[in-house]
Amino acid sequence: MNSFQPALDFDQPMQLAGMQVLPEHIDANGHMNVGYYNVIFDQALDKLFVPFQLDWSYVQRTNLSTFVLETHVCYLQEVVQGDALRFTFQLLGQDAKRLHYFMGMYHAEQGYLAATSEQVLVHVDLNTRRSCPFLPEHQDLFARMMAGHGKLPRPEQAGRSLGLVRKA
Repeated sequence: MNSFQPALDFDQPMQLAGMQVLPEHIDANGHMNVGYYNVIFDQALDKLFVPFQLDWSYVQRTNLSTFVLETHVCYLQEVVQGDALRFTFQLLGQDAKRLHYFMGMYHAEQGYLAATSEQVLVHVDLNTRRSCPFLPEHQDLFARMMAGHGKLPRPEQAGRSLGLVRKA
């Protein structure tokens, strides 16, 4: 049997702390630049995937990886240089090849929700550059995660679409 059995509690969103807004993230407005939100959400996802053995070592070992297909970021409150950040991860949907998930970025000290990122990713065989199913142990893991996360309230920003809303 594979030794891959992360003992995680899926009754709550996963948590990640220990990240910080760096000087190079800051723009002329004195806050984190819009482009770096995607960068830092991606870095947080990489760290969250380490216990699942879906990190860089997985790519090197298997020549399989994940590609993000779609992202929707909501910028709710600014963060500035030196702010400590924490992240949440909630799985919203999954199948053999794809994950639909929602991440929250919080100011670690003040506690406010600074931004959210809703994403869909696909598992890819780097030899063919085509989608392929996750390994059976990952499919099982994400099914267990979905069983727990599926009972959680859907985040307020999840499923939002872009557009202008006329005020009455």
